[in-house]
Amino acid sequence: MPGIRSRVAEQESQGCGVSDKEAFQAWLTKRKIEDVETLVPDMAGAARGKLLPADKCGAGEIKMPEAVFAQTISGNYIDNEANVEDRDMLLVPDITTLRTVPWLKAPTASVFVDCFSKDGSPINMAPRQVLRNVLALYEAKGWTPVVAPEVEFYLINPSADANAEIGPPEGRLGRTDATRQPYSIDQMNDFDPYINEVYSFCEEQGIRIDALTQEMGPAQFEINFLHGDPLTLADHVFLFKRTVREAAIQHEMHATFLAKPMAGEAGSALHIHQSIVNSADGINIFSTRTGRQSKLFSSYIAGLQKYMPEALLIFAPYVNSYRRFLNSWASPINLAWGIDNRTVGLRVPDSGPEARRVENRLAGSDVNPYLAIAATLACGYLGIEDGLKAGEPVEGSAYDIPFSLHPHITASIDAMKNSDAMRKTLGDEFVTLYCSLKEGEYREFQSIVTPWEREILLLNV
Repeated sequence: MPGIRSRVAEQESQGCGVSDKEAFQAWLTKRKIEDVETLVPDMAGAARGKLLPADKCGAGEIKMPEAVFAQTISGNYIDNEANVEDRDMLLVPDITTLRTVPWLKAPTASVFVDCFSKDGSPINMAPRQVLRNVLALYEAKGWTPVVAPEVEFYLINPSADANAEIGPPEGRLGRTDATRQPYSIDQMNDFDPYINEVYSFCEEQGIRIDALTQEMGPAQFEINFLHGDPLTLADHVFLFKRTVREAAIQHEMHATFLAKPMAGEAGSALHIHQSIVNSADGINIFSTRTGRQSKLFSSYIAGLQKYMPEALLIFAPYVNSYRRFLNSWASPINLAWGIDNRTVGLRVPDSGPEARRVENRLAGSDVNPYLAIAATLACGYLGIEDGLKAGEPVEGSAYDIPFSLHPHITASIDAMKNSDAMRKTLGDEFVTLYCSLKEGEYREFQSIVTPWEREILLLNV
């Protein structure tokens, strides 16, 4: 894997216009930037890092403890069973990702930073690096993955009571509409000022979003991203989540990417469309010269079917994630595949040969986008490596096929912990740490007595 020197060379070759320290500082000066957010996506996909004065950002080494990757979603550090050393990492700005932060009053910029050891080797536990490592497997074969995520989320009423049921916020007409109105233009218009601000913030940051639709739940929306480079798209999803939350706060609402935020309502997913092209000529390897499905396409789907259960912990990272896997609301219950069929876990959209792709519908919107994209590409890659062959596509409802996913998070932890395939493709060090984190989060969950237990069990057992 490339170290610090080759990473700088890689950035300069991309020709984004900000390719060295002098240009970096000139960009900040021209925009009168006062502060710079250095962004390190953690295991949950949350923003860690440092806020630096703009005139100090390139003046010296930026460091942060490696143990930032050993924090649970609640911010607690896990026990050191993963042998994470609390040493400093060197943070190297990926200067191709420099952009302004539109919601802050003081002129502020953000930049993703890559994490390195003192000897110049990358920190392979870092989610951004995990994705880079998987992409390197494809690069070695002369292939380039192309992805297009779709992200769902809810707008909700803000509340300080964690035990209270959540609901949709008031729209511009001053009313709360709790009805289900899929694809409703009028309900989207009810939140038009908010939606316009999201689009404006995304445009200022260079986030390439496409269509917005009203989804099945009340005040639930889905945004589609334009297809492109997996690392860039993971960055964009990461930034989009921050943007959606910040814009909601400015409009006196909250936004949530929880996989199942409301009982009796649709869950929120992060679908990943994916295809592979030859790096040399851009031809889709999922199609033959005559336009038919290729053997590589069948192997890719078969790899998803075989190995995604071993990676389910990445696609369903929390206890709540498993509430989404119901036989309704277009959430999958197995890894059947089908053509233009939204009941399956692996959907092949109806498209021409050049756009042939598979849509992974398993992931919830609560995932870390770097890890979810890395895991789905890794599973497909393994299918090609193994020469697997997918069965026939499902016709009709895949809900008639038995439930075949892990039913709870502990089964997913065991499956990933014992997976040689995931350790081979995602990294042994990463898998050990990630499973330890999820075990720590599950222990935190188990220590809490829920409202259901107090309401149903307290006086009846």
